[in-house]
Amino acid sequence: MDTIVAVATPPGRSAIGVIRLSGPQSVDIVRVLIRDESFSPEPNRVVLKKIFRESGEPLDYALVSYFQSPHSFTGEDMVEISCHGSPVILRRLLDVIQHLDARLAGPGEFTLRACKNGKMNLTQAEAIRDLINAQTDAAAVQAARQLRGELSIALQPAKDDLIQIIVRLESALEFVEDDLPAIQVTEIRKQLTEVLRSIQELAGTYSSGHLLREGLKVTIIGRPNVGKSSVFNRLLRLERAIVTEIAGTTRDSITESVSLQGIPISLTDTAGIRRASDRIEEIGVERSHRAMADADLLVIVIDGSTDLLPEDLAVLSQATKARHLVAVNKCDLPEAPGLENQLGGLSQVVHVSALTAEGLENLTTAILAPFGTVDSEGVGLLVTDSRHYDLLRRTQSSLEESLVGLRDGSSEELVLVGLHNALKFLGEITGETTTEDILSEIFRTFCIGK
Repeated sequence: MDTIVAVATPPGRSAIGVIRLSGPQSVDIVRVLIRDESFSPEPNRVVLKKIFRESGEPLDYALVSYFQSPHSFTGEDMVEISCHGSPVILRRLLDVIQHLDARLAGPGEFTLRACKNGKMNLTQAEAIRDLINAQTDAAAVQAARQLRGELSIALQPAKDDLIQIIVRLESALEFVEDDLPAIQVTEIRKQLTEVLRSIQELAGTYSSGHLLREGLKVTIIGRPNVGKSSVFNRLLRLERAIVTEIAGTTRDSITESVSLQGIPISLTDTAGIRRASDRIEEIGVERSHRAMADADLLVIVIDGSTDLLPEDLAVLSQATKARHLVAVNKCDLPEAPGLENQLGGLSQVVHVSALTAEGLENLTTAILAPFGTVDSEGVGLLVTDSRHYDLLRRTQSSLEESLVGLRDGSSEELVLVGLHNALKFLGEITGETTTEDILSEIFRTFCIGK
């Protein structure tokens, strides 16, 4: 196994920058860097050392930490060098280490080695990526649960039961000339039904889990000067968009991230939709339409103090085919007399005041309502990854095929095909039966240095 190296801290200037090595030559490389062939580091201890350039001139002072195989993150000899976080120093040190026969690590390669060396299973490895990428506290909690192995633990009883059923059927196939007694078939069907139920329950958490992990794209639209940017700022709790009484102040789309009730939301404010008066506004309206096409939900803002104008009706007409709700702004002012009748045919209407924040909680609830609610504090383990969900669905389908076979009196060989497939799919979730190609695809989504 070769030795790999990467910068483990984010790009840019910082007080400390960490370079991580893993592999059999890690300590030998450090001996060359510190110009001390007798250096014999004590595992799990940090020592201060002077790092030298190839020319022999000092480069920096650094803290050197040694983690001895197999008691390290990767299961191999590992060294972490914590030096000053100047990009110049980190780049130079990385160049020197590569000249000492260390190879630059690929995305997620440290975690991949940990997975291959039995330090964690694949779901735990993926949880590291999700923990790094978590956008909300609730998403971080789910990733931490998966990192502790809770998903693997939840799957283990189903795998154990499947193995028991497979052994019974394989034994019957090998040693029993006649068909299985009816009472044994009934027992197997009951046990298999319980396994299927547990898989269905776990797969059923995906809609909530996916929501916590990936979040939603919400786009605020409407004609100019109805208060779109004011509503946008209120939801962000930040004066992000410029707000004036001049119609058409917003000429471009603005996107920010916000957490609403623990759900990550990508919130976009758009230019007012109307017939453009100049080329700049025309580009802004085009971008508004692109943001509408990409959104999971459209929030159509109208001015509640006036009747609907033709421009309002045009926006409502464009949004009817997409998931949407109407936010009637300026509820702190008297409502236009004919507005209620004009809104009578709309199912989801929320009254809000961007000026006073009245109705803001109702708007937040209405935004999330079409996608299901998640108790981010008391929720249990959720399936958050589409790969896991797909494999659970395949497992479910295979188990259902085997149950139909048992019910219809099919041979043990046919029933076993579905059971073996189900066991293989569950093994792919945790990495026991995952191919190299799939592993490479998964770890390509990791950051370099992790």
